[in-house]
Amino acid sequence: MESTFLRLPDRNLIDVDPVTGRPFYDRLHQSASPATIVEQFVVPPRAGQAWPVRAGQLCRLVITEGPQVADFNCWNLNNPRERFWAARTRQLGGAHLKRYDRLWSSLPYLRPMATVVADTMNYGIDEDGASAHDLLGSRCDPYLNKLLTGNDVDDCCHSNLIRAVAPYRLTEMDVHDVVNIFQIVGLTRDGNRSFSKASPAKKGDYFEIFAEIDLLCAISTCRQADLKVPVWGPEAAVMEAASRGRPLGVEIYQPTPELLADWKSPVPADYRGFHGLNALRTEQ
Repeated sequence: MESTFLRLPDRNLIDVDPVTGRPFYDRLHQSASPATIVEQFVVPPRAGQAWPVRAGQLCRLVITEGPQVADFNCWNLNNPRERFWAARTRQLGGAHLKRYDRLWSSLPYLRPMATVVADTMNYGIDEDGASAHDLLGSRCDPYLNKLLTGNDVDDCCHSNLIRAVAPYRLTEMDVHDVVNIFQIVGLTRDGNRSFSKASPAKKGDYFEIFAEIDLLCAISTCRQADLKVPVWGPEAAVMEAASRGRPLGVEIYQPTPELLADWKSPVPADYRGFHGLNALRTEQ
């Protein structure tokens, strides 16, 4: 039987700004230099931190010592009900983020929140079908850990993110599915189950996004470090204790006004059908 594939919108609408195009994002990335950096800090191992990134700025996550996975969340800085939507981003771009992919926001907004402009790992797809910066899994959390091990832990990525966003008056209910940056994940061919590999990220590697709107970003430096350690199972606790993880760097850059001259922040989706509720009201 012949397969039928979902027809997606024009690729330019999905992975880059339709007006400025890919060269615009290339120029933005090339403009990032010590002269344009406006903020930088380091997130310690097994911790979380949140920070604002203004529309038109670049945000870079940097491997400072050795391979370390970052669980990444983001929200509209001015309206946290608009937040990153992993499932739609996966559907429109793929199971793993790559250069020029866009991070899409939740309904009813559905617009690009950020665009990936650089990825020095450039991992591709390996012989097992795995790739980097996945949207297949989500953050580790203390609830599943309790079910599987009977132990309470407070430095799972879910908990780290909760503590990170608390100063911004966000709560556990605001933490959502993540991008696992620097993580290598695939699906098994026999059981279609996700698996992880040790991250090959090297000191100096980075993953960079361009903020299409004002963002609140947050990461957790995962307690599983580079995922060489099993997440669950009888050996997990022993191996995890021997691998305390590594820090990650964050750098924010401000492009010049000239570079941003032709760019405009995307507006929310312009659907005005009211989901048929007007017709229902009329019938009543």
